[in-house]
Amino acid sequence: MTKLRTLTAAAALVLALPAAAQDASTVVATVDGTDITLGHMIAMRERLPEQYQSLDDQTLFDGILEQLEQQTALSTKADGLSPEGELVMENERRALLAAEVVEARAAEAVTEEDVQAAYEEAYGNAEPATEYNASHILVETEEEARSLIAELEDGADFAELAKANSTGPSGPSGGDLGWFLPDAMVAEFADAVQEMEPGAISEPVQTQFGWHVIKLNDTRETTPPPLDEVRGEIEGQLQLDAIETIVSDAMDGAEITRPETQIDPALLRDTSLLD
Repeated sequence: MTKLRTLTAAAALVLALPAAAQDASTVVATVDGTDITLGHMIAMRERLPEQYQSLDDQTLFDGILEQLEQQTALSTKADGLSPEGELVMENERRALLAAEVVEARAAEAVTEEDVQAAYEEAYGNAEPATEYNASHILVETEEEARSLIAELEDGADFAELAKANSTGPSGPSGGDLGWFLPDAMVAEFADAVQEMEPGAISEPVQTQFGWHVIKLNDTRETTPPPLDEVRGEIEGQLQLDAIETIVSDAMDGAEITRPETQIDPALLRDTSLLD
């Protein structure tokens, strides 16, 4: 109960401070003379798994503070890091420094002009293309396909026939394939669709999957997506390109030497070397 009251008091103290007085150096708790600051808490929250980020602020605050207090109390009992711990800290520091360099320079490298230029390169000269919306019924034999076509000519409902007869994954949804470009389909299917008029039913079409009865529902002309719709994709690619350049430049400018001594790769698994 005492610890709970201390946690609650610490949380209340920070939340009660004027907003202007709260910054990363604000002390939220002191454990055996070691301060825990609001900055420590924020840094820990930033690295929490996604499922914890949706917790309400008070629960998150209390949980992070308790964890930092526990870690601080335990750390005072240590006589320093083990040899392995020191190596882990060196690796973590290098990784963190590298990540911050990459993040800062990648952000600087992607300007609005870069985004606009990449968009123009990808979509500026794009030719209009025709998209197709079709449904189909997939069966094993040509005879089955012709029998279904006869039923359709007699007024049967295409979607109901697809649900009852199609062996394809779209059967349960009435054979609906949605909108697609021809190159998304096998050649025989694409060729048949491109020769049809909206509302028409095809002759049996054979592909590697079986025999298809196709209904073309509609067509439309595609237009390039607006910049805002693909901005995230473009920025992501530009950042990846920038990161590759940053890493390449760093490696090209670094003086790297390796001793001629051959090291047995199997030693990588020998944790006793860290004792």
